[in-house]
Amino acid sequence: MVCNLARNFDLVFNILNAGILPRKEGYMVLDLSGTRKNFKEGVQYLKSQGVDVQNASQEVKRDDTTCIQCGACTAVCPTGALSILRPEMTVTFEQQKCSVCELCVPACPPRAMKVRPIRQAFF
Repeated sequence: MVCNLARNFDLVFNILNAGILPRKEGYMVLDLSGTRKNFKEGVQYLKSQGVDVQNASQEVKRDDTTCIQCGACTAVCPTGALSILRPEMTVTFEQQKCSVCELCVPACPPRAMKVRPIRQAFF
């Protein structure tokens, strides 16, 4: 289905994260680029196929005053946006690497990781 976005709507896609299992509901985080018209038509196509489309224009933020530097978030981060700086043993967050998979949010014991929208969706 995703390849149809490229074939039929001239959209370039990049799969940032996915969890897909046979006979189970899954998820996929895509980065889509193309003309606004093709983007809207591609999203409408996905919706017509029963896909729940949500805007991922959000970002993960870390509250540095709440973070206890435990490193629990680094164990679940698939992109390496969260890592431990050595020898200081402090947790660093490189937001540009973050795919907004949200795995760090429940993994953080003091709840220092938050997901926030960055702009309104246009689809």
